[in-house]
Amino acid sequence: MKQRWIQVGFAGFALVFALSFTPSAKAQGGADLFKSKCAACHGSDGSANTAAGKSMKIRDFHSPDVQKQTDAELTEIISAGKGAMPSYKGKLTDDQIKQLVGYIRDLAKK
Repeated sequence: MKQRWIQVGFAGFALVFALSFTPSAKAQGGADLFKSKCAACHGSDGSANTAAGKSMKIRDFHSPDVQKQTDAELTEIISAGKGAMPSYKGKLTDDQIKQLVGYIRDLAKK
């Protein structure tokens, strides 16, 4: 009986350990959205090192100028658009826009 509890405890620990290194569904959702909606111009790493990024002089998401913007400011830019960037209001849900903002913050850490 005691050995069974040790096995169950070890299995639980292994599950928690594995999940701690697995991206959450929300983080993965932000990555998927970014890849489908943003990466063509902003680059897969957010550096804007793409033909479109260079021609439109898009700022690198790693830059202090972008990262000092509040989440509300980034949300507004994604929602309303800015310059050549299209508006995503009505095309993405509020939760999807929050996921993108979170992903932009995560890109800066990489």
